[in-house]
Amino acid sequence: MTTIRPYRPEYRSAILELSLRAWRPVFPLMRRDVPPFVYDSFYPDGWEKRQKADLAAVLDGEPANVDVAVDNDQPIGWVCTRIHPDDDMGEIHVLAVDPDHQRRGVGSALMEHAYRRITDAGMRMVMVETGDDSGHTSARHAYEADGFRRWPVARYFKDLGD
Repeated sequence: MTTIRPYRPEYRSAILELSLRAWRPVFPLMRRDVPPFVYDSFYPDGWEKRQKADLAAVLDGEPANVDVAVDNDQPIGWVCTRIHPDDDMGEIHVLAVDPDHQRRGVGSALMEHAYRRITDAGMRMVMVETGDDSGHTSARHAYEADGFRRWPVARYFKDLGD
């Protein structure tokens, strides 16, 4: 049975591993869609190393913002929720579900948990960001299906090495 619990340090390794498994299909598609100089600048030692370091920083730096979906005390997904009172907004900063447990309601349960955190903090809205590349298509569809409305943002990069 899946339950959502506050983060515990003993979940750290399993959370990092499930996150890398969850994003493994995303990065080859992203790499295809973005200019090579951009991808190589963000991931000079490979996406796995960068992602693991970034996610470890979240787990270690803001454990009180992290909730974990567990099945028989094994992490199967997680969410990091941030509160931005100046903007009357909460943010789903990270959301990951183990590929073996995707499309079974785990991500939706984690999002609902984040929504409760945000409304309990008195915030009016929630934000989530994801990529516009083909690797993130399913994430965009899931957020839009849950009622998120897109804010058009353009991010540009120029290679100064040319």
